[in-house]
Amino acid sequence: MIDQFINFVIRPPRADYNPDQFLWEKEFSLGGRKYKREDFELKNERGHTLRCSHYTPSSFPDGAPLPCVIYCHGNSGCRADANEAAVILLSSNITVVTLDFSGSGLSDGNYVSLGWHEKDDLKVVVSHLRSNLKVSRIGLWGRSMGAVTSLLYGAEDPSIAGMVLDSAFSNLFDLMMELVDVYKIRLPKFTIKVAVQYMRHVIQKKAKFDIMRLNCLQVSPKTYIPALFGHAKDDKFVQPHHSDLIYKSYAGDKNIIKFDGDHNSSRPQFYYDSVSIFFYNVLHPPGISPTKSKIEKYYDLGDIKVGAGMDENLLYEIIATLRNVTADTASSSSVPPSISTAKSAGELLADIAPIASLNDPFINGGEELNGHATPQTEDKQSGENEDCYSCTSSNRESWGRCSSLGSDDEITTDFVDADSGNQSTVDVLVTPLRDNQHTALDSSKDDGKKKAAKITKKSKREKFEKLEALSQRLRLCFQKRINHRRYSSS
Repeated sequence: MIDQFINFVIRPPRADYNPDQFLWEKEFSLGGRKYKREDFELKNERGHTLRCSHYTPSSFPDGAPLPCVIYCHGNSGCRADANEAAVILLSSNITVVTLDFSGSGLSDGNYVSLGWHEKDDLKVVVSHLRSNLKVSRIGLWGRSMGAVTSLLYGAEDPSIAGMVLDSAFSNLFDLMMELVDVYKIRLPKFTIKVAVQYMRHVIQKKAKFDIMRLNCLQVSPKTYIPALFGHAKDDKFVQPHHSDLIYKSYAGDKNIIKFDGDHNSSRPQFYYDSVSIFFYNVLHPPGISPTKSKIEKYYDLGDIKVGAGMDENLLYEIIATLRNVTADTASSSSVPPSISTAKSAGELLADIAPIASLNDPFINGGEELNGHATPQTEDKQSGENEDCYSCTSSNRESWGRCSSLGSDDEITTDFVDADSGNQSTVDVLVTPLRDNQHTALDSSKDDGKKKAAKITKKSKREKFEKLEALSQRLRLCFQKRINHRRYSSS
């Protein structure tokens, strides 16, 4: 019984996995952007090899360094536990490093120490990132044992920008005594104390650390790094009062979030949103340039030149039709328009149908026509569904899927400010108050205006669809003889 409990502390079930199967691919796509996974190895002070991975954008914006968050897994975890963190943080231009601690996953070592030696492993990773010119600020995100590891290391390194501490325990000895009650080990208190002393001696001999000294309450009053605490309300393994004790004694800026679930349950969306906002505020990542709209995608044809064995008759037909559509007039001339072969495809298309001519409320206003979203909205939604989760391996299927709150079928009166990103609720009167004598007249006027607006929007919609289709034909015509390098996941 005692030996089993000792193994429960220092030799829990060890994750054995294939990195190419359980981690994100070497190259993958999220939200229409390309990222990569770089694996590397480090040696800790005890000579153990640590297997690590670094998730970064395929190309750094403007060559500027990006902040990085080190994800620290639990006592039975591994690098794969950071897959969710990568999805949440990469979209904010925050890179993610994850590692198998000594004694965990594919790293060397036989025992875990619930944070005592893991903080030294974390120190090695931080030192490695400090020497990387592509890394700016560093944050820590730990869960269970990883949260204790982050807290113990953060007390020694005040340069850490911020920490997320999920389900940390305050004192290992107290936790062990609580687990005796949770698992209903019926032994007299005197016997338990003797057993704990025996366990302390065996653990100190095997794993080289003292369970009586692993106490987060001794370091939290001396730690000033901004911290976000999280804990599940129904956690029976590490009960919520552990985080409450650490939070109460913590010296730095702090906040705590409680949510439904247990120790190993998936975290709710609002918690991940809070984590994302927290790291954005403490790490200050550079902004992300907005993705191109649907119209701009058709105009962005690069430096492809006219010619190269193209079907010029087809090209003249497309050019003429495009001009007719943009001018809203039918051309009776059969003379092929003059086309400059010195111009690139993008310049030629801009000359034919300038983007400025499409800047009307229908295209850029974000309205809905006859119950359908505008083309930009449709493109954005379809793009997210297509690109956001390109890695669909069954082993990764449950990781990184942070679905949005609310239902698509739910009708609300909430409007989002596109510039500030803040959501505000607007109360809309369903039946406006009017004088009885003007009701019929106003109603007929409104009906006339709605019909006129509907006809106008319909014509604009048809015009846009024609221009869109012809622009795509022009693009395909330009790129007919061009060999594309298609992106493929490894």
